[in-house]
Amino acid sequence: MADLQEASITLPSEPASVTAARRHVCGVLAEWGLPAGAPAVDAVRLIVSELTTNAVLHTSGLSPAFTVDVRLERSERLSIGVTDSHPRWPRQAAAATQQDNGRGMVIVRHLAAESGGSLRITPTGDGGKTVWITLPWAVPVG
Repeated sequence: MADLQEASITLPSEPASVTAARRHVCGVLAEWGLPAGAPAVDAVRLIVSELTTNAVLHTSGLSPAFTVDVRLERSERLSIGVTDSHPRWPRQAAAATQQDNGRGMVIVRHLAAESGGSLRITPTGDGGKTVWITLPWAVPVG
């Protein structure tokens, strides 16, 4: 297997794109050997849903599209990044907040930590940001 495998998709910032992004990422992971029933798939599916939903809902129309990048490094580390061109970075609501929304980043951070991974946000050259989730690769090489 190559030291680095990559896949990317750019979608319009509209609700239907959340489903398309989730399908794309799960399809790529299946191609790379992660079985559909693996426990990591559910976590990745939820993480992608939360991050892409944020890109659609919280960019106030200032990011007409978002990009999802998937990278597998040395069959050890999976990184998924969601990039949009809106300058506002996601905020993490308190876990005890009594709202119907606003807890997506809490969920993403929890899923990452529970899986032995991490979350980071990096600026882009156009003033936007990429929210990266990095997880250990869940498929044994063999």
